[in-house]
Amino acid sequence: MVMTTAGAAESERFGWPALWSAAASLLFLLSMVQEHIPFQLQDHLAARLHALLSPYATITIDDKSSHYFSRCEAFFAVEAYLGASPCAANARRLRADLAEGADRMALAVDDHEAVADDFRGATMWWRKTKALPSANVITWSPRNAERRSYRLTFHRRHRALVENAYLPHVLAEGRAVTVRNRQRRLFTNNPSADWSAYDDARVWSHVKLEHPSTFATLAMDPVRKQEIIDDLDMFRDGKEYYASVGKAWKRGYLLFGPPGTGKSTMIAAMANFLDYGVYDLELTAVKSNTELRRLFIETTGKSIIVIEDIDCSIDLTGKRKKKKKDKKKKKMTPPWARDDDEELMWRRDVTKS
Repeated sequence: MVMTTAGAAESERFGWPALWSAAASLLFLLSMVQEHIPFQLQDHLAARLHALLSPYATITIDDKSSHYFSRCEAFFAVEAYLGASPCAANARRLRADLAEGADRMALAVDDHEAVADDFRGATMWWRKTKALPSANVITWSPRNAERRSYRLTFHRRHRALVENAYLPHVLAEGRAVTVRNRQRRLFTNNPSADWSAYDDARVWSHVKLEHPSTFATLAMDPVRKQEIIDDLDMFRDGKEYYASVGKAWKRGYLLFGPPGTGKSTMIAAMANFLDYGVYDLELTAVKSNTELRRLFIETTGKSIIVIEDIDCSIDLTGKRKKKKKDKKKKKMTPPWARDDDEELMWRRDVTKS
């Protein structure tokens, strides 16, 4: 017992001086680094050292896409998921928003707030950040004025779980929450002269969709009505089937007849039955294939796209006219009148998944 105590005392006597010497050497090296190495390089080296030593990984989800033709749905799906998730109960700051025509307010995590979410025994940390532009940067649009993002931090050993299960779960649940909270709207495309490369809201204008039409009040042959209802049910529940056969999840109907025969009433009944919004696309206001593409990209899922008066948007009397010279035949035709858009051209109503 005496020998053990003496050995510990001797080890302590020789150990502390070595520790103090190492600490002094480290402080000397730090002072030399701060004095002779630029601070930009210091920050870079510190970040690299932290990345090597930290057992955590981070995924950043921005609210703006680098290409204005792409919708950044991941950010809003995360926001909807966190606002409806039990982890939001532990947040100190939340932001409430009442969308135009909505029945209830939607909650979201406020800027610079952090929450923790548990998934299959793993803890995921979410933090919402906001970055303002530099003082010497001129912004031409409010879209570029500030950037928001969600940062997901997790342990590296959970990376496969995050990529293969957690993120798909967040995306699916966020979309479901968005569908439950959203107010169905009727959208109309604006003239391209009113569009802005920085503001997607100018592409479509909308009003609250309130139409009393249902299949129960729709006057038509009962057998044919039931066929349409069964077809819509099959479409709504057929996402996996469409994916298995390699087809896009959409359904098209051609409605034709003189005014007053119930075409718009049928569309309203379908929208109420499926709980979908409606996009009323006026082709005469579309000038190019690029504009048409942007209009379709700026639509959302769970919606009905109505293409009005197709027969008035293209020239169907060309065969009655005399043939022109080959040179005149080569003039440009609108994108919806070309053969490669035949499927779209003949569908007055296209249901988009």
